[in-house]
Parts: sequence; C-alpha cells; structure tokens
Amino acid sequence: MRTRLAGLLALALLAFATPAEAAAADSWRVPTRAWLTVSGHGYGHGHGMSQYGAEGAARQGLTYRQIAGFYYPGTAWGSAAGRIRVAISADTSDDLVVLSRRGLMLRDTAGGAAVLLPENGASRWRVTVTPQGRNRVSYRADRWRRWRDLRGEGEFLAGGRPITLVTASGNRPYRGRLRAVAPSRGSLARDTVNDLALDQYLRGVVPLEIPASWSPEAVRAQAVAARTYATYERAHRPGGLLCDTTSCQVYGGQAAEHPASDAAIRATAGQVLTYAGAPAFTQFASSSGGWTSAGSVPYLAAVEDPYDGWAGNPVHDWTTRLADTHIERAWPRIGDLTGLTVTRRDGNGEWGGRVRSLTLTGTKGSVVVSGDTFRSALGLRSTWLTFALSPR
Repeated sequence: MRTRLAGLLALALLAFATPAEAAAADSWRVPTRAWLTVSGHGYGHGHGMSQYGAEGAARQGLTYRQIAGFYYPGTAWGSAAGRIRVAISADTSDDLVVLSRRGLMLRDTAGGAAVLLPENGASRWRVTVTPQGRNRVSYRADRWRRWRDLRGEGEFLAGGRPITLVTASGNRPYRGRLRAVAPSRGSLARDTVNDLALDQYLRGVVPLEIPASWSPEAVRAQAVAARTYATYERAHRPGGLLCDTTSCQVYGGQAAEHPASDAAIRATAGQVLTYAGAPAFTQFASSSGGWTSAGSVPYLAAVEDPYDGWAGNPVHDWTTRLADTHIERAWPRIGDLTGLTVTRRDGNGEWGGRVRSLTLTGTKGSVVVSGDTFRSALGLRSTWLTFALSPR
C-alpha cells in the first residue's frame, strides 16, 4: 500500500489518543465556501476478486486457480453447464426485429419444431403482439407483411450462427436464440431475451469485464468468476433471467468477443467455484485498493491484497475534488454544509478502512448516510476514502 508506514504510525498515535481525539481525526468543519479534496483507494465495492489484483497476481506467477483461491477463500472447485437467459436492455421496443439471414428459423414456444423461414426477399423478420394478445410474425420486403400468428411466444434461431437484433441504437449480433417474452402474464408488452449456452454467453461477457489482452491467467480467473457468478444468478434471480448491465454482468453478445478471452473460456471450460456444494456468489470489482471488503457470505472475506498495487493500476490510489455545493445538492435538507463526520469504518487499512456511515451536518439539520450511498450520490470510485478541506 502506498502509505503503509504512515498508516502504521497513525494507528500507533491513535492508540495513545483519547476517545475524543480519535473521533476528531475523522471529523471536518466545512467553511461556507469550500473545496473537498477526496483521496481514496480502489474502484468498486471491493467484494471478492480485484480485477487489477488478478492481473498483478498473474504477473507475479500465480495461476488462475491460485488467484481464485486467494480472492474466494474456502470455496471448492466444481462444474456447471446448461443455458443462460439474459434480457437485452438495448431493445426498448415492444417488438422483436431481426435481420434476415440464410438458415433463419422460427420456433413457436407453445410447441412444435423450429420452422425454416422462407427466402422470400425479406430484409427483416419480426414478432409483434396484436391488441388481442396474439404473437404475430411478419416480414419486411417492400413493406411489412403478415406471415402467421403463433399460439405461444416466438423465438428466432439460426442453427448456432449469430442472429442480428435490430434496436433503436443500432444492430447487434447475438448467438443462440432471440425470444419475444411477455414481462408478466397477459401483458401486451414484450422484452427481448437471449437464450444461449453458458460458455457462449461468457464469450460476450469476459472481454467486457477485463481486458482480454491481459495475462492469460488473469483472464482465466475472470472466466471462472464470471461463469460461477452467472450460474449463481441463474439459480437466484426471478425466472432465472439475467440482465446485461453492471447490475448482473456486462454482456455485449457476439460483437464483444475476443480471441484471447475465447481461449481463456476454453481453457477453463465448465469450471466454477462452489461453497457447500452450490455455486458461489463470486462478486468482483475493478480494484481492491489493497484490501478487499467483507461481503454477504463467508468466502467474501476482507483480506489484505498484495497484488492490487502494481504500476499499471491507475485506481489503486486516486484523488478528486468536489465543491461543498455537490453535497448540498445531493442532500438539500441539511442546508449549507457545515460539518462532516465519518462515524464508522470497516477497520481494514489506511484511515481505518472503508466508510460504513457518515453524518453530514448543515445549517438546517443533519443526515446520516451509508458509505455506499455517499459514494453513489457523488460518483466516487469507492468508499475507502478520506477528506481534506480548503476554502474556495
């Protein structure tokens, strides 16, 4: 850690300080017009694997299994397969439109085999819902023409070849199947869901979560963490439906794939981490800053991370500056900010570790906020932070 010696000296001084002095060290009086210089470590929630740390560990010679064992202590190795269903957030319309291609097929989810769509000069095919709630398949030549109505929902597939989804923000290719799904029973709206094999899904995840050009062992560790996370989420999210954003894992379909991450997925094929015989909740974040943060399960433990601080990590240490008005706009009921007190930290590392809660005091009152809420509202990289104030 950058200031480990300074941190040890500070802890030694605090050992001889009175409780009042110790509390005052984490309190700041805020001038009427002030700049807050925020210094911090790491990027993200800090639970589980640090992605920069995985690269640092790989550069020190650790294998992907050793990296996974360090960041998820107490887990075991297992295997997983099957399919993943992921909602495609880019498709915001109530229809499903794909580009025509050779071998494009349609399946009615109410039963029956997939049907090869005719090569009739169509440039696009779509599934829409009628006012009566029927799913209707149409194709576009000179204009949209009805092809047939379905008894169930409709999905497009192309024998394992990518299918290009048409969205308002552009065309996107996806492997597997694309299905128009009602978000609730009887709804006339439709969501687009991509249904595909687990490791096909990973091909569109891993290079968006970690640079595919990093050390192969780091990318393999990410492949294992992402495969395990997807398997866990499949078992715990309503209907087993994943999302394609940071609320789950970032997923970009076939366009995101990269040969190096594809190789990492093949090298770790089917491998997952387990705990008590079930897939583990393998959270990960960009950078631990030098300490991981305890999560909701035993194997997401807070451990000192010697691998995160390599020279190529730009967010191991960071600094940003905010005007006091940023805080006043985020919590207007306090009035003009006059004081800031960190009331609880996690106890790990410099400054006492990550902020768990803090009190903001102003001319109209005070509010207690969690470190996570404070970080989110102000767009900060992590909750492991401290402050310095100056007038503006």
